[in-house]
Amino acid sequence: MRAVPLQRLLPWLPLVLGTTVLAFAVIEAVLAKVGHPGGALDDAYIHFQYARAIAEGHPFRYQPGEPISTGATSFLWPAVLAPFYLVGFRGEAMMWPAWGLSFAAHAALAREVYLLARPLAGRPAAISAGAMTLAFGGLVWGAASGMEVAPFAFLAAFGARQACDWIEAPPEARTRKRLGWLLALAAALPLLRPEGALTSLALGAAVAWAPRGPGVRSRLEGLPFLAAAATPNLVLLLLTGHPTTSTTQVKLLVGNPYYVLSDAFVANARTLLTSILDGGPYSTEFLPKGGAAVFAMGLVAIVVRGLQTKRVARAAIVLAAALALFVPCAYVTFLWNRLRYLWPFIPAWFVGLACLARVASAYVARLSPGAAGVTATLLGGACVGLLASKLDWVIEDVAQSASGIDRQQVALGRWVEKNLHSDARVGLNDTGAIAYFGNRRTFDVVGLTTPTEGRYWVAGAGSRLEHYERLAKTAPGSLPTHFAVYPEWMACPPVLGDKLHEAVVRDSSILGGQVMEIHAARFELLGSGEKPWSTDAKILDAVDVADLESEAEHGYELLGARDGEQVATEATAAREGGSPIVDGGRTQRHTDRFLLRSPEGAPVRGIARIGTPDGAKLTLVVRSGSLEVARVAVPEGPWAEVSFDVPSAGSLPLELSVTAEGGRFTSYHYWFVAAP
Repeated sequence: MRAVPLQRLLPWLPLVLGTTVLAFAVIEAVLAKVGHPGGALDDAYIHFQYARAIAEGHPFRYQPGEPISTGATSFLWPAVLAPFYLVGFRGEAMMWPAWGLSFAAHAALAREVYLLARPLAGRPAAISAGAMTLAFGGLVWGAASGMEVAPFAFLAAFGARQACDWIEAPPEARTRKRLGWLLALAAALPLLRPEGALTSLALGAAVAWAPRGPGVRSRLEGLPFLAAAATPNLVLLLLTGHPTTSTTQVKLLVGNPYYVLSDAFVANARTLLTSILDGGPYSTEFLPKGGAAVFAMGLVAIVVRGLQTKRVARAAIVLAAALALFVPCAYVTFLWNRLRYLWPFIPAWFVGLACLARVASAYVARLSPGAAGVTATLLGGACVGLLASKLDWVIEDVAQSASGIDRQQVALGRWVEKNLHSDARVGLNDTGAIAYFGNRRTFDVVGLTTPTEGRYWVAGAGSRLEHYERLAKTAPGSLPTHFAVYPEWMACPPVLGDKLHEAVVRDSSILGGQVMEIHAARFELLGSGEKPWSTDAKILDAVDVADLESEAEHGYELLGARDGEQVATEATAAREGGSPIVDGGRTQRHTDRFLLRSPEGAPVRGIARIGTPDGAKLTLVVRSGSLEVARVAVPEGPWAEVSFDVPSAGSLPLELSVTAEGGRFTSYHYWFVAAP
């Protein structure tokens, strides 16, 4: 084997040393705070659990025998970690390969950013872009978390550079072998993170823009990259019947009934521009205050340098990579997990800062030609210094976050393994560490690793309660025997029985709450609210508000319902000697509109279960189409049942609307019985 010349290794030395120092500082801080390796995010343990599933021979199944699920952000990251599980990295030890691979990717990313920037910004400024990448706390935090953040950022930057190099290469260098290699890279990118499909498309566009030979046929060699970008979605469609992962379905604005996509996207983009990039409350740990304007000027500088260097294609690819930062704006929120959804796209913005330093140095050169290189170095170095000044804070936060996860989710997982029967099934709203260390079957109420649950989590607490009622009738064995949840997140107290254990952590902001509790599941009251307490008459039709299936059957209209306007209520029936009942409902309703489906042509009596705000005096106005058919006062109290008559329905379905005068109401149930 030929020895690598020393001169080829020397350029890597500062990068290796810098990354080693960073990794050592972070890992030492975690070990000092926690006492052993630990993930700074509970989601890291989701990847570890899927890695174990691959190693044990049941890939895509969170536990043996469970349905196929796609709750990891990444397909490829668990697959990369699985061999380490096989050779003995179990429990917390899985953090070692995750750390090693992540920090190696962080170093490689810094090099890629340098290579991406050098043709545009020149060597001194490009060095600063690589150094910014290495010193940026968001990427350090991501590498330390055990997630796929740094590996994905590296692969995306590498793919962008390969697209640039393909276009700029002489035709003879665009070989079939190289084309096949780029296609393999394009297939790997979306497997590491769905957003990688953007880089896959950039690679395909580069191949089509700069074909290997003359004619249309060579340009068509870019088409397979479209298939490479979509391959994970096709696999998902075959495996699960849905083209996106469970994680994406839960977090995307698309399909969420409570948001207008365009409005929410614009609001998220505004937050990104005016707060996140500006070092606001969520990013102050990573970015200096007031940096948004400088970042924006960096984007302009990319265009300027592309024109000046005649590398327009490279500038366009870097600019597109920078604007990909806005892709997470299509999520309900990107503020989770120390903004980890954003940071893989930030390196292109550092290229912009390098280009800005080069543009500024050109103006200095008019006054002092010899000072241009120094100016670019100083300006780039100032950016590096500002980012590096945040690292002490970042390292402390990583350690504190790992400690919080260890004292809460990991501790509860170990309690579950020690204290719950082997047949237990644990309902979770943080499904990582408790599943990984608890070694019990799980029921992910959020829907990441239990794929049936996502739409009910998105809908709200009332819909979850109604869904559990249906499961109790149709598939009781699928329900959890216990819950390990943040009670305020779960927001469904009727199903939480005796509290068995809790983990209280008050000094870690990474957690979903200070108190996470383990309860025995309590399902004996499910179904108790299915019939009205005010009559025993035979029910001809019923609209169970918040029950997604019942709402769909009756064309129930959301009419501007917003996220958080649901409730799972346990209260006493409002009659003498009333017993406890539970029912799910929608709050802040001004009008309910739905379709009455039976009986055809017969007059019916409607019964509405309504909740009223304290002290509110409401009158319900019932309309059949545009015709008012009833007006009824609602008794004061937490909830009540009121009756109204609907004359001959004629042809069905009949549209009914129920509007409150005097305030808003909580809507639980509508029943229809034969008119007396």
